Amino acid sequence: MPLPYVLLSAAVSLDGYLDDTGPERLLLSSPADFDRVDEVRASADAILVGAGTIRADNPRLLVNSAERRAARTAAGRAEYPLKVTVSGTGELDPAARFWHTGGEKVLLTTDEGAGRARALGIGAEAVSLGPVFDWRSALEYLHDRRGVRRLMVEGGGTVHTRLLQQELADELQLVLAPLIVGDPAAPRLFGPGAYQGGRLRLVESRRIEDVVLHRYLPTAPGTGDRVTAADRHWLELACELAELCPPSETAFSVGAVVVAADGSELARGHSREGGDPVVHAEEAALAKLDPADRRLTGATVYSSLEPCARRASRPAPCARLILDAGVRRVVTAWREPDTFVAGADGSGVLAAEGAAVVVLDEYAERAKAPNRHLEG
Repeated sequence: MPLPYVLLSAAVSLDGYLDDTGPERLLLSSPADFDRVDEVRASADAILVGAGTIRADNPRLLVNSAERRAARTAAGRAEYPLKVTVSGTGELDPAARFWHTGGEKVLLTTDEGAGRARALGIGAEAVSLGPVFDWRSALEYLHDRRGVRRLMVEGGGTVHTRLLQQELADELQLVLAPLIVGDPAAPRLFGPGAYQGGRLRLVESRRIEDVVLHRYLPTAPGTGDRVTAADRHWLELACELAELCPPSETAFSVGAVVVAADGSELARGHSREGGDPVVHAEEAALAKLDPADRRLTGATVYSSLEPCARRASRPAPCARLILDAGVRRVVTAWREPDTFVAGADGSGVLAAEGAAVVVLDEYAERAKAPNRHLEG
């Protein structure tokens, strides 16, 4: 199911701490960075923190700039983003500033936690997600029931850890402050445990006064039918590649990317690449790889359109090329319509030989865009 774009935002010391153990909150960001955070908040549909952050920091989580709030309302949005907190127990202080500032609030919790929160008089709707708290269910609720498309997560460390470990974070915005805490009792950004494989991709590094902002995106594909945030990033790239195709009246415009299990991009291609009037996107990408490359057996092919099952222009359709390359996972945005081939079913060909096929329908319109001239 579609999920919000999940942006993790945090500031840490040089040795990875979120705070020290003193009675006052350790200020890690600079004034200019606080303003940047305010801008990011204004762009979000919702801001989320864990119950531990409310207990420790008593935050308000507001958009402080009047101009940014005015811009939100002028665009038909609420003055403030929805404020969200999560708690399995529902044990929260009803006097906390979180409940009494800004706009609408919601507590995502369990059956037990919802009852406790209501008994305490918490000033927000308490939504039970079942007997046990589940992060994917929480994100689905925010997307489907609250219309949240962009979610900013501001902590704490346990929340960031869980979202990264469960491969639900689309982006990490990390500010590095020129301080060293050195106290093992102080809270750290990430806890121990198993995290997603592969290296994060650095997409921006920027100095802001005396701190440095780093923006990272995950790269490691999911496995089987399990969808990760990186799957969405790679499929979006495939849709971007489709826009590079020379237009045709007799073939679709498609983009494809081949990605190794560790998140390394192996190859990319698009329809009619290099002036070849009949080359398909998956074919163009796979042709750039050594067939003996062992990484192909654990790779994922991302294609803006379902790989073809039959074609007249070449001996082998793309579904066959993918299987022969050893790839056993395909993520696509759009099932092939009957425009050129009746009953096209590349997904069926792939699945029949054990390949996992994942269709992310939320990208279908993006994949169809460069093919609008073929409609009707």
